[in-house]
Amino acid sequence: MAVRQWKGSVASTSSAPWQNRVFSVLAVVLAGIMAVFLIIPFIALIWRAVTLEGHIAASELSIASAVALSLGTTAVTIVFIVILGTPLAYFLARHQFPLKRLLTLFIEMPIVMPPVVAGLALLSAFGRRGLIGAPLANLNISVTFTLTAVILAQLFVSSPFYIRSAQSRFESLPREYEDAAAVDGASRWVIFWRVILPQSTRALLTGLILSWARALGEFGATILFAGNLQGRTQTLPLLVYGALEQDLRVTFVTALILLALAVLAFSLTRWLTGLDDYEGDTPTILG
Repeated sequence: MAVRQWKGSVASTSSAPWQNRVFSVLAVVLAGIMAVFLIIPFIALIWRAVTLEGHIAASELSIASAVALSLGTTAVTIVFIVILGTPLAYFLARHQFPLKRLLTLFIEMPIVMPPVVAGLALLSAFGRRGLIGAPLANLNISVTFTLTAVILAQLFVSSPFYIRSAQSRFESLPREYEDAAAVDGASRWVIFWRVILPQSTRALLTGLILSWARALGEFGATILFAGNLQGRTQTLPLLVYGALEQDLRVTFVTALILLALAVLAFSLTRWLTGLDDYEGDTPTILG
C-alpha cells in the first residue's frame, strides 16, 4: 500500500512541471486577451480623434460652454457633498441605531442604480408633478431642465462615493486619541477638527475626487432630469451625445477632454493612496 502511494506521488511530481507550464501559458494568454480588450478602445478613441479631418472652429463655443458648465456644476456639487456628506458619514460611523442598514442601502443605491432609473427617481421627486416638485410648482419654482437639476443629478449619483470613503475612514480610526482629547476637556467640535479630520484628510480627498469624476461623467440621470439644452444644461457627456450625429470632430474632441480629466482624477487618487501606503497609519494631530 505504501509502495503504491509512493509511486503515485512520484508520478504527480513528475507531471508538475508540465502542468505548471500549461497553467503559465494559459494565464498569460487569458490575461493578454483581457488587457488588450481593455486597452484597445482607448487607443482607438485617440487614433480616431487625431485622424478625423476638418476643424471645429464653428463649434468651439459649444465645447467651451460645456466645459465651463461641467466644471462649474461639479464644483458646486463637490461643495454640497462636503458640507452635507461629511456629517452623514461621521454619524453613520459613530452611531448604531435601528434601520441603519436600510439607510445605508438607500445612501449607496445610486452607485449601482442604472442612471436612467436615477433620473426617473429625481423626476418623481422634483418634477412638476413630483413629491417635492408639485408644492414648489405652486410657488412658481421649477427645478427640471435647469442648472439646479444638473447639480441635483450629479449630487444624487456621486455623493455615495464620498460618503462611503469617509465612513470607512472614520470607522477605522483608533479612539484612543479622541478619548485623550476628551479627558483634556476638548469639545466634540474641537476633537473633530483637530483629531479626526487631520487623520482622515487623504481618505476624504480620495472619496471627493472619485465623486467629482462620477459627477463629471454623469449622463443618464442628467439628460432625463435636466435635458440637453446647449448653454443651459449641456454638460460634456451630453455634448458628446448631442454632436454624435452632427459633428464627429466635436464628439471626439469632447471625449478626449473627458478622458484627460478622468486620467487626472485617477492619477490623483493613486497618488493619495500611495502616500497612505508609504506613511502608514501614523496619525497627524493638530495642536
